[in-house]
Amino acid sequence: MNRPIRTNLALSVAAAVLGIASLHAQRRQATTAMETWVTTWATSQAIAPTRLPFGRGGEPQPPPAARVPATLKNQTVRMIAHTSVGGRRVRVRLANALDKAPLRVGAVHIALRESGAAIVAASDRAVMFGGATSISVPPGAVVLSDPVDLAVPQLADVAVSVYLPDDTGSPTVHPDGMHTAYIAEGDTTGRATFVPAATTTAYLWLAGVDVVAPAGAATVVAFGDSITDGVGATPDANRAWPSLLASKLVSGRAPRSVVNVGLSGNRLLRPGFGVSALARFDRDVLSFPNVRWMIVLLGINDITFSAIPEMPATETATADDLTWGLRQLVARAHAHGIKVAGATIMPVGGVNTYTEAGEATRLAVNRWILTSGIYDAVFDFDAAVRDAAEPRKLRAEFDPGDHVHPNDKGNEAMAAAIDPAVFLR
Repeated sequence: MNRPIRTNLALSVAAAVLGIASLHAQRRQATTAMETWVTTWATSQAIAPTRLPFGRGGEPQPPPAARVPATLKNQTVRMIAHTSVGGRRVRVRLANALDKAPLRVGAVHIALRESGAAIVAASDRAVMFGGATSISVPPGAVVLSDPVDLAVPQLADVAVSVYLPDDTGSPTVHPDGMHTAYIAEGDTTGRATFVPAATTTAYLWLAGVDVVAPAGAATVVAFGDSITDGVGATPDANRAWPSLLASKLVSGRAPRSVVNVGLSGNRLLRPGFGVSALARFDRDVLSFPNVRWMIVLLGINDITFSAIPEMPATETATADDLTWGLRQLVARAHAHGIKVAGATIMPVGGVNTYTEAGEATRLAVNRWILTSGIYDAVFDFDAAVRDAAEPRKLRAEFDPGDHVHPNDKGNEAMAAAIDPAVFLR
């Protein structure tokens, strides 16, 4: 007589459990629907670098070889990434960009940075790749880690530690990282304190950090050369104009991350230090999730490199050449639903690669940027930083001494020339 009662009770309990599980599933689905992946930080790798024969008067040469190790073996490199948008989950991008053997990565950890090379111990997380702690990255490939539960604040420093057990050969590198990275012996990926045997200002194999952000979030890509990279600004201080722009865009109902893929020595049309902007566009713009806008500041290296005595005449770029290349970038971005903001090319009077012919080309390209109508927005960086009395030069208070790369104040002037409301369109 009691069996039906027990059966009904069991069915009721089972139904309640299923109901609770269904409710949790619905809540998870609703949470997922209100979130999206965005890249909070990234950098561009100098793929197949080309050593060009010029000195310190124009674009800087890559950092001395002693600052970038020729190889790593049984060593850990801890690199600092300054976030833009924050999120509750995170994943890491690694790149083996050179045409060489697969890269064996023994372990990767991510954590919030405390100071220097030290991390907040409670925030340390092991990063997995397909459920494994190690991975072999094929040549030419970029790999995404599994998502990691870690609350990443906006405008904060995260430390990504990568252990390389075997002889790596020349690392995939972003030369002018503008942040100190730390190299220690052995696998020290999870250690809160990190005693470096060496440091570098380059990023090695680290291509990006993504976070799960609110559904209205999107990515803005700053696509340029060393001026976008931040050369001229204070190292380890996040004073490059993309970082300053990020501080204006990360809050609100529709936050925008700002990804800096400036690459020192980069040219629009031809190889410089690394492949041309046209050649790296897919990798350094289209590969990121939820890109809504791209800001383009390119062309000065195409103009000034032609004045290098050793440079063949075929390397000369006319205004028509440059506007054609910029049209290509805009058309390719628009084909993927990405809006494009064009930035005018800034003056370089005073460098040893300055010529009157190059200045005429710069002014012609700037007129086209301002009047062509092909861009979705235009930012006049030239007007923001030039000397009113001598417009072929940077204003003295913005010039760190090389006459090319704006200092902290110059980067502030560039960021101030950008209307943040543009990126909510």
